[in-house]
Amino acid sequence: MGRHTLENQVLPFLPVPLPALVLSLDAETLEKVEEIRLRAGKPLVLHAGRTTRVFDGKSMPAYLVSREEISSILMSATEYSLYARDEELRRGYLSLPGGHRAGFAGRTVLAGGTVKLLRDICSVNIRIARQVKGAAQALLAQLYHPVEKRVRHTLVVSAPQAGKTTLLRDLARLFADGDPGSGRPAFKVGIVDERSEIAGCFAGEPQLDVGLHSDVLDGCPKSEGMMMLVRSMSPQIVVTDELGRQEEVRAVEEVINSGATLLASAHGGTVTDLFRRPSLAELLERKVFERVVLLNRNNGPGTVETVLTATEVLLAGRKGG
Repeated sequence: MGRHTLENQVLPFLPVPLPALVLSLDAETLEKVEEIRLRAGKPLVLHAGRTTRVFDGKSMPAYLVSREEISSILMSATEYSLYARDEELRRGYLSLPGGHRAGFAGRTVLAGGTVKLLRDICSVNIRIARQVKGAAQALLAQLYHPVEKRVRHTLVVSAPQAGKTTLLRDLARLFADGDPGSGRPAFKVGIVDERSEIAGCFAGEPQLDVGLHSDVLDGCPKSEGMMMLVRSMSPQIVVTDELGRQEEVRAVEEVINSGATLLASAHGGTVTDLFRRPSLAELLERKVFERVVLLNRNNGPGTVETVLTATEVLLAGRKGG
């Protein structure tokens, strides 16, 4: 990642002089850039780890983003055909080559109580995809059962941007590739990537490495996608991001009853946070997840705080831990 990735995959979508402004940052910051935020009439902002660079004329040169520049980015990201990608844009984002994403905010147009399209877009957030191969390597001993040669049902939990998707992606890759040297077989992995964040698909093709034996349903709702994969692709492992809705519980049951393993993630800072969400609480009370991995950002995104068994999760939830 770093300067090369930005120059070749991200900055071509930005109008002049924005690319030069981004590249004026020091090499260390460029290596860590996670988001490029553009809001009409406000300074350009870049987030890089725990560092924020604001082009407001103080520590950085002053630069206010215009509505015209926002429109230019939108047209460039859609290859000058809004209609061709209106379904994706309706969900608030567009996938970019390399697994990156451009998120948009503006005025929503409703039809039947649901969002039909976005208009008057005034904010863009370009999120830089960062694949960290090996991020999940240390967890394999706790998630893989060498005697039964299977993977334990696992829930990865963290606050936003604390690395759960990065970890989940690497788990998918490791299990889909296998490791002949250690005797761990390659598993058939099915990924339901509702928001195009795990595999980073562009035009249906994964831009990030999710392993040799992985199949991806991109942009598909989790509740529907999990059942589709079980019925059509016979996965041994199903991977999905950010469980939480009640309708997803039935799909989780479908996965479990099919004999497949479920690897999923959820928002939360503590076990107590999980029990406050009825759908997740139901799954945890039934001990569906054999392992729950809690992450934080103490040593950067993806820092493993602890790994709990199903019984330990129940005890922590009842104690309010």
